[in-house]
Amino acid sequence: MINKKYLNISEVSKLLQIEEHKIRYWDSVDPKTNKYRIEGISTKSKGGTRYFNMENIKKLQKLKKILYKGDSQNYSIKLAEKILNSKIKSGIKEDKTTIDYQYINNVENIKQILDKMRLLLKNKN
Repeated sequence: MINKKYLNISEVSKLLQIEEHKIRYWDSVDPKTNKYRIEGISTKSKGGTRYFNMENIKKLQKLKKILYKGDSQNYSIKLAEKILNSKIKSGIKEDKTTIDYQYINNVENIKQILDKMRLLLKNKN
């Protein structure tokens, strides 16, 4: 690990193997809500340059584990934000930063079932 208090986005991108544009997207303001997509991803300078401390990097690591399993993307950014910000037992173990994917998979399965039911009902009418 680099012994600096703050890293820039390219250093974090290489360290975590996350493309810079994804980090920028997660750290941007959603135009619909005028809120950050994920709070606390970076520390910004007055000029708007993103810098990342260890707390920011840990949050990005957790976010990556929630959103990606292997090489495929699995979950929505909104679900990931809820899990990251949840005060309820979310399955995240701080010491190992592992995720309880069973909970997330259940939520995704319910979402898929609802989508299929909506489609069936729409086609029935």
